[in-house]
Amino acid sequence: MATVLVLVDAAGDVVKKTTLELLTAARSLGEPAAVVLGPGQAAALSAVLAEYGAATIYAVAGAEFDQYLVAPKAEALAAVAAQATPAAVLVSSTPENKEIAARLAIKLGSGVLTDAVAVNPDGSVEQSIFGGSITVTSKVRTGVPVIAVRPNSITPEPAATPGTAEVVEVDVPLSDAAKAATVVEHVSEDKGARPALSDASIVVSGGRGIGTAENFRIIEQLADTLGAAVGASRAVVDAGWVPHQMQVGQTGVTVSPQLYIAVGISGAIQHRAGMQTSKTIIAINKDPEAPIFELADYGVVGDLFTVAPQLTDELAKRKE
Repeated sequence: MATVLVLVDAAGDVVKKTTLELLTAARSLGEPAAVVLGPGQAAALSAVLAEYGAATIYAVAGAEFDQYLVAPKAEALAAVAAQATPAAVLVSSTPENKEIAARLAIKLGSGVLTDAVAVNPDGSVEQSIFGGSITVTSKVRTGVPVIAVRPNSITPEPAATPGTAEVVEVDVPLSDAAKAATVVEHVSEDKGARPALSDASIVVSGGRGIGTAENFRIIEQLADTLGAAVGASRAVVDAGWVPHQMQVGQTGVTVSPQLYIAVGISGAIQHRAGMQTSKTIIAINKDPEAPIFELADYGVVGDLFTVAPQLTDELAKRKE
């Protein structure tokens, strides 16, 4: 059975959900093999990776991955690919991983496919393109396909018969060119108990209709009741009510959650490009002609200052 490499994303000793999605997708193409970059992580992550189908874990130790930008990761992944001769390489479609995928494709002389929302058994993928307005089927014709899969596009499922993953240590001497850009500081944003916007299963976003920065607490309260991430439209970000990292849209974060709730968002194409692949979309807007209703699976025409708090209260009651 062909090997399919999966680049592991982890927070400490916890495998991120996006990696479990990739392992699930990889099983449709062949036998998953996980690639762990960083010292001492492979042993801590091996049980979960094996549960989701990883038969082999390629462990590349070295502190260089934290000290430099993406070039060392691309070199390490290329070295593993040369050893494993995979049928495909899967990474999550984050800004950093898409750069790694592009660099890797050049090193392998292969094609790269980004923002895949589905991976097919024949190696083709479904891609959301042109700002999310069109979905196409694409396939790499030359070399090893390097595929960046959009978070939350695939439901993670444990392997039917999980085994024990073999850990293979790989020594990768990095080139001087890969060390040209040095990281001088890592800054972590305190998001509290809320999930990260890019890989959250539920996202609640607020738009211009919220009126003021103070009113944005209505969005946050609804999101916290659902255990959701909080997003915003570009208009809200441009007004300075919330920071840019919360923006959902073509020039912000692209999300594809199981549930997306748009509150007071009209649905401009810039915003739609960042969320229209969501599995279920609920829109709350007082304007029945708002473009967001063209996308919505469920729409509520009403005053958000009445509807959203009532929804929050009802959800809170059901949790008691």
